[in-house]
Amino acid sequence: MRSEPSIMHLDLDAFFAAVEQRDKPSLRGRPVIVGGVGGRGVVATASYEARAYGARSAMPTSEARRRCPAGTAFLSGRFDAYRKSSSVVMDLLAELSPAVEQVSIDEAYVDLAEGAHDLSVEGVTALGTELLDRLRERTGGLTASAGIASSKLMAKIGSELHKPAGLTVVAPGKELELLHPLPVTVIAGVGPATEERLRTFGVRTVADLAGLSLVDLVSILGQAHGAGLHQLARAVDDRPVVTVREAKSISAEETFDADITDDRVLRDEIESLARRVGQRLVSTGLFGRTITLKARHHDFSTVTRSSTLGQATADAALVAAVAGRLLAGLDTTNGLRLLGVGVSGLAAHAQDELQWEEVSAAEQVSEAAGPAPAGVTAHKDPVWRTGQDVMHERHGPGWVWGSGAGRVTVRFEGPTTPAGPVRTFAADDPALAPTSPPDWEATPVGRHT
Repeated sequence: MRSEPSIMHLDLDAFFAAVEQRDKPSLRGRPVIVGGVGGRGVVATASYEARAYGARSAMPTSEARRRCPAGTAFLSGRFDAYRKSSSVVMDLLAELSPAVEQVSIDEAYVDLAEGAHDLSVEGVTALGTELLDRLRERTGGLTASAGIASSKLMAKIGSELHKPAGLTVVAPGKELELLHPLPVTVIAGVGPATEERLRTFGVRTVADLAGLSLVDLVSILGQAHGAGLHQLARAVDDRPVVTVREAKSISAEETFDADITDDRVLRDEIESLARRVGQRLVSTGLFGRTITLKARHHDFSTVTRSSTLGQATADAALVAAVAGRLLAGLDTTNGLRLLGVGVSGLAAHAQDELQWEEVSAAEQVSEAAGPAPAGVTAHKDPVWRTGQDVMHERHGPGWVWGSGAGRVTVRFEGPTTPAGPVRTFAADDPALAPTSPPDWEATPVGRHT
């Protein structure tokens, strides 16, 4: 373990939604949801205003619509804009140290010991404060939260404690004082299933977890998982900052306490796993072509089935649809004790990034796994995505407010303008065209929330 607080974890606050609020003045201070806007869509990011109503990442968009009030903006994503801001942030971190581990489009670890810094508590506090100020200035008003500690575990926990725009420095020797009162779910690897299992043994806080012996934890959770949590509950974490990471696949799986035979329950599990995979794809800025289903039968025999799409996707609804078709080809009469969903063939780009629409999903499912779902009809009119950047020959730059019935409504504004007017056009208006994200770099910092 390190004797100095030399590992930083930085996490951009409500990143996708914050970029939208920065670039769209009329959305500042309003609830904003970014993700799939169709009936089967999934929330990628909810602004803090939307979180006040219970909206959160990986939630079905339909549920977010029920929770959030009228006037909430539901937007498709704009990965070009997110990548541009992410690149600025990662460049800032690289100025601090050559050892930067980017774990997703909006978070990274930094090994401050690899730079020429004062690693006292006072020194890293000043360093972190200055970094957050510079980040806000360089990104046109985005905010981030950071944790600085002697390990990755404590740095990441620290970055979550005072969101948004917070900084937590954990002094060496104070790790357990901070860690033990927290809920056990703050430890990576304690998801809903593990939390529920631990709860049956009276474990609710990290202190409760630390009270279990290694033998007990291994008997409850298995050798690898139990031994890992035994260490982390004691703040023992010597993982280094790794500067090169190349993901081969992204997956999620669930082992059930009892074999499941109910087809409806299995399909619900597929939906849940696909949401988790989709969220990880979005957070890492990756897209995949091959979808794999893993299933373990009652007799412990394990099978996998895969299907490759015509183009890469990060659409959780599409992943769920294809995995559901693969599940339909298995004999589940005697029940399944494990299900897993994974995506491989990863790339940093997709033809329809973050489109997350029912029609596009249905078309790809048809290519990969048979006929499209009943009742879904592909259309040939121009497809305008809510939130998309556009340019009109007469009115200038704006973004898609909404579309349908052969018409598209555009709000004409940008990061350096006041909230702008709304106008409606024919969907095939030749004067209207998609464009690249607006320039935010000259935006006055004080205008953002």
